[in-house]
Amino acid sequence: MLPPENAIHTHTASIDIEASPQAVYDLVSDITRMGEWSPEAVGGTWNEGATGTVGDWFVGDNRQGEREWSRNCEVAAADPGKDFTFVVDGVEKNCTWWSYEMAEIGSGTRLTENWWMVNKTPAMAAADPEVYDARIVNTEFGMQQTLAAIKAAAEA
Repeated sequence: MLPPENAIHTHTASIDIEASPQAVYDLVSDITRMGEWSPEAVGGTWNEGATGTVGDWFVGDNRQGEREWSRNCEVAAADPGKDFTFVVDGVEKNCTWWSYEMAEIGSGTRLTENWWMVNKTPAMAAADPEVYDARIVNTEFGMQQTLAAIKAAAEA
């Protein structure tokens, strides 16, 4: 899934993993485990009845230093072994998108994490410009850490 032309910020990072695309998908689509590899996300909880299909919602819990927050997220793509994408505050509000795409390479998988912002969440809109800019830079750094930790988990 590619970011739209009207995205105000985007980051993309990739890593090669010695595991099948399905095995990698199973990891990244299990939002309850995201805290195992993300430096910011501490986990998530599916809304009642949600199974991880398109249109399902979950609450993602996050922490950065002393600050903790939760966000409602909607699954926008759930194509096993290929793409798991969710949107903070849902597709309709079109704020921050997180996409994990898997491509088969030899005996493994190239995992690409895409992040883009189309509309600022209320918190981002209210942030001091320096805090906002730091947040954008920190997101790119966090993506690299997340991918490395997913690789370690998938190859363990």
